[in-house]
Amino acid sequence: MSHPPILTLHRNGAPVQPTEHAFRELMAVREIVRAFLTAERPEDVFRVALERVTPIVGAAFSSVFLVDGESELMRLAAAHNWPERYRPWLGEMRVRLGSGPSGEAVRERRAVEIPDVFADAHLADWQDVARELGVRALVALPLQTGATTLGAVTFYFTQPGGFSTEARSLLRIVADQMAATAEKAGLITELRRANSALVETNAELERQYVAVLEARQVKDEFLANVSHELRTPLTSVMGYVSLLQEGISGPLTKEQSDDLEQVQSASDRLLGLIDNLLDLTTLKRGAARARFEEFDTRDVVAEALVEAPPAPPGITLRTELPDTLLPPMRSDRKKVVKVLISLLHNAYKFTVRGEVSVAVDVR
Repeated sequence: MSHPPILTLHRNGAPVQPTEHAFRELMAVREIVRAFLTAERPEDVFRVALERVTPIVGAAFSSVFLVDGESELMRLAAAHNWPERYRPWLGEMRVRLGSGPSGEAVRERRAVEIPDVFADAHLADWQDVARELGVRALVALPLQTGATTLGAVTFYFTQPGGFSTEARSLLRIVADQMAATAEKAGLITELRRANSALVETNAELERQYVAVLEARQVKDEFLANVSHELRTPLTSVMGYVSLLQEGISGPLTKEQSDDLEQVQSASDRLLGLIDNLLDLTTLKRGAARARFEEFDTRDVVAEALVEAPPAPPGITLRTELPDTLLPPMRSDRKKVVKVLISLLHNAYKFTVRGEVSVAVDVR
């Protein structure tokens, strides 16, 4: 492994070489950061970090166990340099919190050092496996981020012996860096998952929006077709009513004339509703076209007063139309008349008693 260039310090003009311990710490931190930058998942961070850091700390094997949700068990997340015959069942390994060095390190949130596995009576159950692996010493360190313990990283050594202060410092730096980088990788994964869910949600909303537009278009077309179909027979009915009122089929009694007037009035209102519905569907489809022309404003007001329903009882209609000629207005005459009729209708509807005034002025 080629070493990266090291920053050279100077004291009194003479270069000061970094110690071997400081160099190893820098190497460990660099390799863990590199693992974070190249890995795509939190498990990959642990795997790549173990591959690069285990030789730096002088260990033969290494493993990372992570707490499995809210349970009391930890699962193996990554392992380095374990013999081939162990690999098929490594993924099935589970360690209970408080059990063994790794479980104890997580439960007590402290580093657990075993200078000699065969000299510790509490590890009798582990000695057979340690003998097969050729392991004599190990150290388990909790992976902590603030108040959260993610799991433990354990390094296994082939030679017995205690750990120096420098070795403990290096291992602690390794554990802290691995925990921090794993937490960041987990946050990035959650962010990617949230972003993917957001993309799917946006796509679903887009599909729903298109479906709503299509449904609205179908509804508007249906209303337009129905309105056209209603308008034709209604026009025929109104024509026959006019023929009856003119006495072409014979004289009418007063009661019959009154009834026909009611039919005519109701037909006019119904025809107006159908026309309004047609106009509404035309506007929604964006097919409405204005027919501009010049006209006298007083004429459209007079036309609206004729077509509008009469004022209800208790309400007086007062009009103020100037006698002098006004400047011509350029707009869609029919639409202006409809607007004025709607305004009159609303004025009648929301006036209990008193008067409704209609005036024309030029501003």
